[in-house]
Amino acid sequence: MDLYHGESRSRRGEVEVSGMERGSPASMSEKLAGDVTQLRGRPKLLFLAYPFPPAKAPGCVRTWNMAMYLTRLGWDVTVVTPDPSILRNIEDIENASREVGHVGIKRILTGHGWRCLAPNNLKCWSQYICKLVGRVCRPIAGRLGIDTHIGWIKAAEQASSALTTNDVDVIFATGSPFSAFGLAKRLSERLGRPYVLDYRDPWTGNPHGARLHLPSTIQEEARVLEGSAAVTIVSPSWGRALDQRFGIGPKLHVVTNGFDSGEMAAVKPYDFGHCAFVYTGIFYPPKRTISPFLAALKLLRESLNGNGNDWYFHYYGVDENHIRQEADRFDLSDRIVFHGRVPRGEALSAVKGARLALVITSVAEEQTLEDKGIVTGKIFEAIGLATPVLLIAPEGSDARVITEPTGLVKSFTGIEIQSMVSFLEDVVRGQAPQPQNIENCSWAVISKDLDALLREVSGTW
Repeated sequence: MDLYHGESRSRRGEVEVSGMERGSPASMSEKLAGDVTQLRGRPKLLFLAYPFPPAKAPGCVRTWNMAMYLTRLGWDVTVVTPDPSILRNIEDIENASREVGHVGIKRILTGHGWRCLAPNNLKCWSQYICKLVGRVCRPIAGRLGIDTHIGWIKAAEQASSALTTNDVDVIFATGSPFSAFGLAKRLSERLGRPYVLDYRDPWTGNPHGARLHLPSTIQEEARVLEGSAAVTIVSPSWGRALDQRFGIGPKLHVVTNGFDSGEMAAVKPYDFGHCAFVYTGIFYPPKRTISPFLAALKLLRESLNGNGNDWYFHYYGVDENHIRQEADRFDLSDRIVFHGRVPRGEALSAVKGARLALVITSVAEEQTLEDKGIVTGKIFEAIGLATPVLLIAPEGSDARVITEPTGLVKSFTGIEIQSMVSFLEDVVRGQAPQPQNIENCSWAVISKDLDALLREVSGTW
């Protein structure tokens, strides 16, 4: 098992064709891939990706970079994704459309039924009624093991009905929603093309999942895994856990998250005017909490004793209540600044301008393989921005192993409070880690392994 590696609105269901990429390939390997595809024709990838720009969702970062870099490496990429007009949370739709056109990605834009199952993400004719009906339907769907985005699957299947064998060389589906995996299998059977499954998170073994899955859901996961030509997953420990449960063997491959060097280079640092510690994102108590870091900040304030106290902790995200409760407990309310939910560009600017970025995978002492496999995408963005990182993660976790060679990440367990304080004292005094070999965490490097895997599976070398 290999664990290391200017667009017009189209009608839903039609292919939206954008212009091909402008400019020269980014590397000699990309140029070679381009020369080969000119002779043999570009291999065709059908990418089933519910999260895709301009949707405002963490999964969009992975799907966008996969589509963009595979296109640069010589693929003809068609993404099946919801029409942005039906989404509630989107960012800069015009810029996203320009980027899609510039790179040369095609899109099949779809509708979405049963929006009451996901009213927070989808527009409804009456948002109030949609949420009201959703309160009744969602628990029933959960008990029956029905994916909340099942309405998209039907729409995506209808939108893809005109595709023929000549349009596709390989099908690539990313989850969640994991019902996309079943769609990939059905399209594979209809078109006679192999399919590859991409796990952004575990399906029935998610360490942050609160509910037990029905036996039928586990059987469905086993069925689609068995029929797949290959499986990609974001961390080695999650890969081992998946293999232990389903016996996937050598068709399992790790494709971590990463950063786009071009995007990171364009980010302007926010000038905080003081030493800023920044956290962006959400929490999953009791495993992912702010408590150990605030305990360290309390001791930091006491150790500095009024000297070098020009520092603040800045939080960007929706979990303000969790932070406020813990801040009151540690008497740190005067040291915390809340920014709420902000556009991705603003969050990146904050991380680049920060003296230190905080990343937490788990604070718990007892860890499963699933816990050790948590490697949040935002840690790669901090690395790409050359911002030092304080990582709270278990001993031997994948987040530690993958990021240690970059030189930017200092790791602690949730109980190593005093060690965190010593590190924070150094950061406040300007003695922060320096970057080393960070390009190994870039999509420019990571995408080459994905390119090789998909070419092998599709037979399009």
